[in-house]
Amino acid sequence: MEIINDEYYMRLALDMAGRSQGQTGINPVVGSVIVKDGAVIGLGSHLKRGTPHAEVHALNMAGEAAEGSTVYVTLEPCSHHGATPPCSEGLVKAGVSRVVVACEDPNPQVAGKGIELLRRNGIEVEVGVLRNEAIKLNRKFIKFITTGMPYVTIKTASTLDGKIASKSGDSKWISNDASRERVHTMRHRHHGIMVGVDTVIADDPSLTTRLSVPGISPARIIVDSTLRIPDEAKVLSDNAVQTIVLTTEKASEARRAQLTERGIQVIVSGKGPRVDLQSGLRRLGEHGISSLLVEGGGRLNGSLLNGKLVDEVVLFMAPKIIGGLNAPGTFVFDGFELMKDAVVLNDLTVEQIGDNVCISGYPAWNE
Repeated sequence: MEIINDEYYMRLALDMAGRSQGQTGINPVVGSVIVKDGAVIGLGSHLKRGTPHAEVHALNMAGEAAEGSTVYVTLEPCSHHGATPPCSEGLVKAGVSRVVVACEDPNPQVAGKGIELLRRNGIEVEVGVLRNEAIKLNRKFIKFITTGMPYVTIKTASTLDGKIASKSGDSKWISNDASRERVHTMRHRHHGIMVGVDTVIADDPSLTTRLSVPGISPARIIVDSTLRIPDEAKVLSDNAVQTIVLTTEKASEARRAQLTERGIQVIVSGKGPRVDLQSGLRRLGEHGISSLLVEGGGRLNGSLLNGKLVDEVVLFMAPKIIGGLNAPGTFVFDGFELMKDAVVLNDLTVEQIGDNVCISGYPAWNE
């Protein structure tokens, strides 16, 4: 049985925050719980960019009873006037006695100012309860707000011998139904989904979120250095969600104009022959894409990994051996001469999903 203490209530706040992943845009996910006389009197989570923050929802629920209460919040209350008023001022006005914060807000507009305002007004503030869990929950926001670059997750599925398709190119299906459903949840929780043009040509994917309940579909980003993408491709013609194409100066200006006329956003990233992925990611960040789920082939995966542009790797492995000297692999790049130079994943999670195994971790350079 879990002991009732600060961590008990903070876990509830973290759980509430986690449920809104994918729907807050470039904003963080935040949960808040208000407790008084041993009872929960207010709950709230941030639901959408530009709408009231978690603390506001919780205070509205608590009403006048919030006076003298303890407030648990997964991220430092904001202190600046943006789309909504400062939450720290709202807590002061409500007369709360104590605020427990999981972690500071790395946003330069906040960065300790909210905590300082609360203390200056006589409110007891404790910081760091379940800090690591809170940081992990908002890792996409933290990367984006501190660097302007989207958080990049590579998702791939492979056989035991590291193949993402057979030698004929067949890849349906390597992973099982439950793993593929998990992937759609991952799509729901990212702001963009990226593939290479070869994936579009080979599979003609929709790249939308399909769950048993309605989910949010991310923007679709296609890496296509010469704009070979077919006119009839679903990502160009279904109008289901925004599509962005990253290309190079070598692409035909006439072709760029054709795609633009169809409502496709074309971003030139590099002179060629290949798309400059670092520049492309920065441009995507400038366009408000704060996180990317990469579901491309081995070359795109390898290029991102080789450029140290990856924040997280999620690999679904099926108990299959397909063979094939020319069958495409999970990560295709020049590689390293020595094993000591290999990319190492830290903070590993290994989970069995039916007969599949999901291995996820974070490249060591992120430390």
